[in-house]
Amino acid sequence: MIENEMKTIAGMMAVAARTAPKAKGEDFIEIEIISGVKLAVLAEEMIKYGAESGRPNFDRDGNNVRDSDAVLLLSLKESAYLGLNCGACGFDTCAECETRLKEGSEFKGPLCSWRMVDLGIALGSAVKTASLFNADNRIMYRIGVAALRAGMIEGEVAIGVPISATGKSIYFDR
Repeated sequence: MIENEMKTIAGMMAVAARTAPKAKGEDFIEIEIISGVKLAVLAEEMIKYGAESGRPNFDRDGNNVRDSDAVLLLSLKESAYLGLNCGACGFDTCAECETRLKEGSEFKGPLCSWRMVDLGIALGSAVKTASLFNADNRIMYRIGVAALRAGMIEGEVAIGVPISATGKSIYFDR
């Protein structure tokens, strides 16, 4: 019974992320909701990547994902540089930043800092919505790494928000 409600909450989180303010009103946020069998696949991908890469806590977070009711995935996909030449990305011009885009060990970069702010605002809107419905949640970058590797979402950078409804938050004692 509660599984349907958690999927509904994940859907409302997706709406909050989609309608969150974005620089110049341009939306480069990709959104996916993962549940059921795909949740187990995502958890296994996280644990596998952690073991292969030697990166810590992918197993811990993978087990959290396995025990979750759903995961909201957000990514930046083919985001245009804002054109401010503000230097927040570390380069003097947007064009210089754009020409440096390359595959990193987990994500692509560098990216426009303002588009990353857009992603952060979308995340904040999503977790606020989860909190309004008392759904336990936690923002996890490791989910994004595994989701990109597994082809569950596309983009240069991704992040995930698992949600759960139990008597005690599964994300608290880690």
